[in-house]
Amino acid sequence: MGIDAETLEIRAIEVTSNRVGDAQVLPDLLNQIPSDERIESVSGDGAYDTKRAHAAIAEREAQAIIPVRKNGQPWRENTTGASVRNETLRAMQRLGRAIWKKWSGYHRRSLVETKMRCFKLLGERVKARLFKSQVAELQIRAALLNRFTQLGRPITVAMP
Repeated sequence: MGIDAETLEIRAIEVTSNRVGDAQVLPDLLNQIPSDERIESVSGDGAYDTKRAHAAIAEREAQAIIPVRKNGQPWRENTTGASVRNETLRAMQRLGRAIWKKWSGYHRRSLVETKMRCFKLLGERVKARLFKSQVAELQIRAALLNRFTQLGRPITVAMP
């Protein structure tokens, strides 16, 4: 799912089998958002640290907030997005993983993870048997959650 971190609305959804990885469908998710809409940044965990994912993010002129895998090495800068990814690697080596996450805003991902939890609260499993019906069922869930979000979100304030 692609979720807007500001509005917490689900902007894109792609349903796949278990054999398809998250990074593989990232270009399809980004293509669901109209090309005239600016995407500020794309956040993801280390599974998104792939050349295809970085290229898709760079094509949309968005900032990639993706930690380099623990054993990550610099990429040759002959692909789109490789220079940004290598800069992230250098920053993580200089600052350390924890400070990079704080500095880059990576922790905003937790808002999206919370939305994923809400999505799962509507049902851990899909009821439909056919794949096309399952896709429709999950799209309906996304539309429901978006409507709930539009009706209002709680305002949380930290108490001293």
